[in-house]
Amino acid sequence: MFLKKHIHTFQPVFKNYLIMKQVFNFNAGPAILPQEVLQQAAESVRDYNNSGLSILEISHRSKDFEAVVNEAVTLVKELLNVPDGYSVLFLQGGASLQFSMVPYNLLDEGDTAAYLETGVWAKKALKEAKLFGNVNVVASSGDKNYNYIPKNYSVPTDSKYFHITSNNTIFGTQIHKFPESQAPLIADMSSDIFSHPVSAGKFALIYAGAQKNLGPAGVTLVILRNDILGKIKRAIPTMLNYKTHIDENSLFNTPSVYAIYVCLLTLRWLKSQGGLTAMEKRNYEKQALLYKEIDNNPNFSGTAVKEDRSWMNVTFVAKEPAIEEKMLKLAKEANLIGLKGHRSVGGFRASLYNAMSLEGVQRLVEVMRGV
Repeated sequence: MFLKKHIHTFQPVFKNYLIMKQVFNFNAGPAILPQEVLQQAAESVRDYNNSGLSILEISHRSKDFEAVVNEAVTLVKELLNVPDGYSVLFLQGGASLQFSMVPYNLLDEGDTAAYLETGVWAKKALKEAKLFGNVNVVASSGDKNYNYIPKNYSVPTDSKYFHITSNNTIFGTQIHKFPESQAPLIADMSSDIFSHPVSAGKFALIYAGAQKNLGPAGVTLVILRNDILGKIKRAIPTMLNYKTHIDENSLFNTPSVYAIYVCLLTLRWLKSQGGLTAMEKRNYEKQALLYKEIDNNPNFSGTAVKEDRSWMNVTFVAKEPAIEEKMLKLAKEANLIGLKGHRSVGGFRASLYNAMSLEGVQRLVEVMRGV
């Protein structure tokens, strides 16, 4: 009763408190999600679709959840220009399981696959592929701690497929122009999928852990051209066979129901924002603002070669240890979290995924100027 009676007195205080407590999440992953998505997801935990049940309780065999999967598949196809003859799957195990599933389904003993080594995750992917066949590392940027994307390499025409990692979260590099390849092109797009327009038809297979631009951890998106399957002799365990999940519309076993639902909400949000062309414009503005400050501020320097800088994961270091300590302190006071760089690079890493606002980047730039 007291609060209700004096609500007008406290409203300015509440407003200021909310402003002070606004947090900008620069974590590399699990990463920031749109506020509208979080709100709808939270409401669905209490009551999904006026069913009286939580989204956490509904059957994955129900018509309600089949509708979720079907709409999510439709939106993925629309946003990424997925042509006929492709399947869209929502699987489990993260991108790390795809490191094995790809060669398990596509690489026979004695076959050779080509890999571009541009960072930790690319290196882990090719390590798994070696368990199933031969691996040809066509180029590597490991000689300079993965601070650039290799150029002017060739992919042998007899390669069963060519695997790339489109964006490197740890080292802050990104492939801005996808390579031409006669071998089927396969991409780990975990950290930049849906950040800019992509024509899925250029790829034989795309996979992405959801926890960057698409949804929460626990579900992995796979888009694959159906005709690349069924060409190897080895037996494939049921759960590791892409065809199993294609035949069952990602519902062979109990899927990550909640995670897929949040992905659907994010896909709806992406479409409502103007699709991937709008996302590209938004992401360009954010990265341009931050890189400009890094290049102009005498206290900091970028770690990646300029032409290969990532729009999603901006990596930079301080010129002196004392500056780094002050920067982290000021960032914490300004409610900027997740800025400490990966141990492989050090310094700072600001992840600018789709849901990060321009305001958040502006706040970071202000902090950098105050160091």
